[in-house]
Amino acid sequence: SRMFLVGLSGGIASGKSTVVAILRELGCAVIDADVIAREVVQPNLKAHQQIVRSFGTEILLENGEINREALGNIIFSQLDKRQLLNSITHPEIQKEMLKQILKYFVLGYRYVILDIPLLFETNRLTKFMKYRVLVYCDPPTQLSRLMRRNGLSQAEAVARVAAQLPLDEKRKLATHVIDNSGEREATRRQVLRLHANLEDSLEFLWVRLAAGTVLAGLGGLLFLLLRQLSS
Repeated sequence: SRMFLVGLSGGIASGKSTVVAILRELGCAVIDADVIAREVVQPNLKAHQQIVRSFGTEILLENGEINREALGNIIFSQLDKRQLLNSITHPEIQKEMLKQILKYFVLGYRYVILDIPLLFETNRLTKFMKYRVLVYCDPPTQLSRLMRRNGLSQAEAVARVAAQLPLDEKRKLATHVIDNSGEREATRRQVLRLHANLEDSLEFLWVRLAAGTVLAGLGGLLFLLLRQLSS
């Protein structure tokens, strides 16, 4: 009863968005945990209310939405606050991800890619992934990209990177590694090879066939029951 799921992760500024863009170009089903994380904390939703109670109204924008930068400054410097936020948002994120997985399953996709930035840190989700893909880049490149992208000092960038599991540690936990230290074209070639390997897998096909058999069986039972009631 294994579902063919592929976990995709990386580190801050390692270039995961580049890999995701290539996968989408190839027509892959990608579920973005970051997008879902922004959706589940919209005003009037359960997670939003819990966050405001826990962190105060100081982390809100004028329109009532959460100021991600203000909240980020808090959780990156305080482990207990980061864990508290995760305990609020993760259950809501996972429920929405499950809905989307089922949608792609019904649509007949061979595999579904779950783009989860903290896949290896949370660890609870890795056991559901048939494959675990890490987007890697060497530490100096990671730091320079983060400083340039976010306008951070070196000390600030180091602190942000330190809040996550080191990429070299994640590398040991991954089944596939895409090295994004170099040019985009080199990264693209690696993604194409990964996609070809995943497409060759028939595991998801067998799951779909099994699910179809079960659904057909249930449909048959329902038909017989209706006939019995109408006779």
